[in-house]
Amino acid sequence: MKFDLHTHHERCGHALGTIEDYILAGIDAGLQAIGISDHSPYFYHELDQPSPGIAMARSDFANYVEEVLRLKAKYEGRIEVLLGVESDFFPQYADSYRKAYEGIPFDYLIGSVHQVSGVSIFNRNRWKGLDESAQVLEKQSYYELIQQSARSGMFDILGHIDAMKGYYPAFSAIPAAEHIDETLRVIAECGTAIEINTSGSTKDVGGWYPSDDILERAQHFGVKVTFGSDAHVPSRVGDEWELVRARLKEIGFKDWVFYRQRKPVVVAL
Repeated sequence: MKFDLHTHHERCGHALGTIEDYILAGIDAGLQAIGISDHSPYFYHELDQPSPGIAMARSDFANYVEEVLRLKAKYEGRIEVLLGVESDFFPQYADSYRKAYEGIPFDYLIGSVHQVSGVSIFNRNRWKGLDESAQVLEKQSYYELIQQSARSGMFDILGHIDAMKGYYPAFSAIPAAEHIDETLRVIAECGTAIEINTSGSTKDVGGWYPSDDILERAQHFGVKVTFGSDAHVPSRVGDEWELVRARLKEIGFKDWVFYRQRKPVVVAL
């Protein structure tokens, strides 16, 4: 079964195309299931849409949910449309997000750490002037936030768990093996999945999130895995799915999962 659980659309302000465009792209790509998971609003913020180029407006969230559910019904029998969201994780504001998601018939929630110390993980300038010890602390902080996101119990999937390397490939070489291993242990204990996210191929790092090294350790700790293209244009839906599937089998994984009504559906590789 072919699926893709991580897609965006024009509401977030930095993706192209409508939700229906991504569904049609999924059909063309031979998917049996496609997850719609646009960026969550900043639910904690006093403004309705403080960052129009990053996340949808809080007032538009109900429209997003309604549109996905309508399209789920429209395309039933052709492709399974799954309702998700890529949620920011800010531990100090977790209750605001938890409350916003109450009563919504999600199939899954992706929890992603996009900021560390108040700065975007994709900001190249965050590394300027930092010596190795300061870089190690930043990397440790990133993984501590990912651990907290797993322990929060809010999420089914954790998004792009080494995406801090996206525009800073040297991130992977910063020593933090013990923190990564502890993070993977926590994720496994919490029963949360991690995604193999192929959007790294569109960034400076030029590869998937997470690295093969992390995937090998994830397999050792018994972490569940899933697939997400993180498509911001319809043409990337399902991108490199077969390559990811083959690599996971080489590493030793036997299956991966997608989610329906917040429950994992196990699919053999």
